[in-house]
Amino acid sequence: MIGVVLFGSFFVLLLLGVPVAFSLGVAACVSLVAMGGFGELSIVPNVFTASVASETLLAIPFFILAGVIMEYAGISRRLVDFAHACVGRRKHGLAIVVIIAAFFFSAISGSGPATVAAIGSILIPALIRQGYAARHATSLLASAGSMGIIVPPSVAFIIFAVVVSDYAGVSIVRLFVAGIVPGILLAAALVVASLLLPRTQPVAVAAGTAGGDGGNGGRTGGGHSGGGGHSGGDADAPAAGDGAEVAAAHGLAASFGKAIPGLLVPLIILGGIYGGIVTPTESAVVAAVYALLVGLFVYREISLRQLYRILVTASAQSAVVMLIVGAASVFAYVVTVNEIAENISEALLGLTGNTVLIVLMAIVVLLIVGAFIDAVSALYLFVPIIAPVLLEAGVDVTTIGVMMVVNLALGLVTPPVGINLFVAAGIAKVPLAEVVKGIRPFFAAGLVVLLLVAYVPALSNWLPDLLGF
Repeated sequence: MIGVVLFGSFFVLLLLGVPVAFSLGVAACVSLVAMGGFGELSIVPNVFTASVASETLLAIPFFILAGVIMEYAGISRRLVDFAHACVGRRKHGLAIVVIIAAFFFSAISGSGPATVAAIGSILIPALIRQGYAARHATSLLASAGSMGIIVPPSVAFIIFAVVVSDYAGVSIVRLFVAGIVPGILLAAALVVASLLLPRTQPVAVAAGTAGGDGGNGGRTGGGHSGGGGHSGGDADAPAAGDGAEVAAAHGLAASFGKAIPGLLVPLIILGGIYGGIVTPTESAVVAAVYALLVGLFVYREISLRQLYRILVTASAQSAVVMLIVGAASVFAYVVTVNEIAENISEALLGLTGNTVLIVLMAIVVLLIVGAFIDAVSALYLFVPIIAPVLLEAGVDVTTIGVMMVVNLALGLVTPPVGINLFVAAGIAKVPLAEVVKGIRPFFAAGLVVLLLVAYVPALSNWLPDLLGF
């Protein structure tokens, strides 16, 4: 009965448009009252504060801060320029630039929406000028941004490691390494899907306009100068003679030189973690300090006056995540005390003992859930339910973590609540319904990767095993 009250009130509130964090918290409080009266509510502050005070979760606000600083510092724009210099002159090169730039920034931010926001204002207008329909340009960017929670460092992997610790032990470092191959596979799948996009005649623009709207590549008010480098030019223009090849080589060298500080960020973060020099939490602090030094003294696009805006922005984003963590922890407490997860697990295992079908059921459930709630909330709610079932069926905990995160990455681009779709549509000023129409080929590509990750455990495990994590 408590399970019916808990999940029933949660989904009713969600359907009424109440934000996820408040839906979780209110549903948990209603269930606690149903369990033993208003006196049970005294447990709420204890559970809430204990959950957000975790040292492991301290990495989240610092990774968010690092991502915001890098966006203000112009790192994302220089990564776009470098990716364009590498492949932008090829056919469909600009679409590939989107995916490469998103992959690079994902290895910095650990967040899907942050990745979309960082490069969207540069690349969506450039794609449209290159003849791509607005819905395809926007949906491609939204889909590429979903790599933000798969490619390490990933906030989602940190959350999974914390929540699953009650059922099976897995280190954050192992999960980070395990996400590398699936992230590359998703990037490759998106590249294939992007090659199938129809195009009209590119719109001619003056060379070096930086993609026009790329000048707004930073956050509003950030005071960045410049734009997206070569993103607005004719990405498919053929090279003419040795002079063009030399110019292209010089352009590649120049863009690489400017992008080096940004390219060093994932090496510093992941190299420090994998080398045992720093913990994931410490690496987040190092990333934030490094990004600040780059913005202040290397690129010089951050002024001391902007630090207040940066800190406020990062604090607001962190507060949203931690509010969800706290509310979801209270929700999970009710689930645990009433043995709801155990009952659901037993019911699922009673339906079938076939591992293939059990994994498929988990995938379907998470695809549905991901369409309505964010990844952090979904992990807190469904890891206690799904992980024990899959562990009992013989699925490795690393595979479970990667499968769930890839699954929820698709939720970032699944209506009605796919947050990447909203962010990208807002940047492009395209109706959400139009963006949804363009998402189908990219969703199909992601679904193929999800099935490979779920049913081929070696894709998640071989690299961590090889490196000894």
